[in-house]
Amino acid sequence: MEAAHVDVVVIGAGQAGLSAAYNLRRRGFVPAAPGDILSQASGRSFVVLDAESAPGGAWQHRWESLRMETVNGIHELPGFAVPPADPRAPARAVLPAYFDEYERRFDLRVRRPVEVHRVEREDADPRGRLRVVTDTGVWSTRWVINATGTWRRPFWPHYPGAETFTGRQLHVHDYVSAGDFAGQRVIIVGAGISAIQLLDEISRVADTLWVTRDELRWDAGGFDTAARIAAIAGVEERVRRGLPPGSVISVTGLHWNRWAESAQQRGVLVRHPMFERIEPGGVRMPDGRFERADAILWATGFRADIPHLAPLALRTAAGGIRVANGRAIDEPRLFLIGYGPSQSTVGANRAGRDAVRAIMTDATFSAAGPREAVARA
Repeated sequence: MEAAHVDVVVIGAGQAGLSAAYNLRRRGFVPAAPGDILSQASGRSFVVLDAESAPGGAWQHRWESLRMETVNGIHELPGFAVPPADPRAPARAVLPAYFDEYERRFDLRVRRPVEVHRVEREDADPRGRLRVVTDTGVWSTRWVINATGTWRRPFWPHYPGAETFTGRQLHVHDYVSAGDFAGQRVIIVGAGISAIQLLDEISRVADTLWVTRDELRWDAGGFDTAARIAAIAGVEERVRRGLPPGSVISVTGLHWNRWAESAQQRGVLVRHPMFERIEPGGVRMPDGRFERADAILWATGFRADIPHLAPLALRTAAGGIRVANGRAIDEPRLFLIGYGPSQSTVGANRAGRDAVRAIMTDATFSAAGPREAVARA
């Protein structure tokens, strides 16, 4: 199959991917036209490939009770503010509509649904091109901006006896509403914001038991600017060394928020140690006590959705990819945004902008020729 030629392929149309596409547009890149699929595109061009069937990224899949007034971490996309919305409106209705309008307003021409199977090098030339193989065709490109996030890769820890449980097991990824658990006994596993938010919500209609693997470290100072800077710096250092990004709380500890305060006031914010095994009707605790359960909710986070990058052989022995300033250290034609320190919405916007700036620098450097390039150095 003949490949379409573009300068940049953006994989993913969530916050980070749309930020990158917007900045490419601002710098004079144009979306590849359908006719370019079998021919060399002229001028600076890009394409955005998204696996979802509709705009909105992960927002379209969030649980129905997540309202605009309670959603954590909304930040507008560059160049177009989030339109005013009813604070009680579901985030999964408001934000996908916002993303849809954003794509049309800036004529980003996102192609969907497109499943990226693999990204590989076309040859051994480190300045050569990359090949992006999808279920709808092949793209030849100078740079890849990977913005696939984490939503499609929920992390399920393995625990002995999980397959014997006769109740319901689900991940936050598949959670819909607390009403599904009314009158039940629910074990909630995890120590992040989602775990605490759902503990507060579910405990209003069900009997809950909250367990975490490690003791909790609460930071009384709140998640202020200093805490955010510390979190970002900690994750930046991890990805620079090729370690998996890890979670914010692994760097800064837990911070008080409205859900934690509400759960504490009602007496349900009581942490228990992680169970040792799962049995048909519940779980066995470290002290031998049996805790009955109708459901187990795993609020255990997500992993980077990057299996399609495996052909580039960038994973370290520790399981991560070495990244600095949003760029793969061992494959500079690849940018990973919405990865590690840029997982937040604010960070994703900046990462998209910075990736495009780096591409512009590369393009200028390449066009300068050897003589000017030496002068620049």
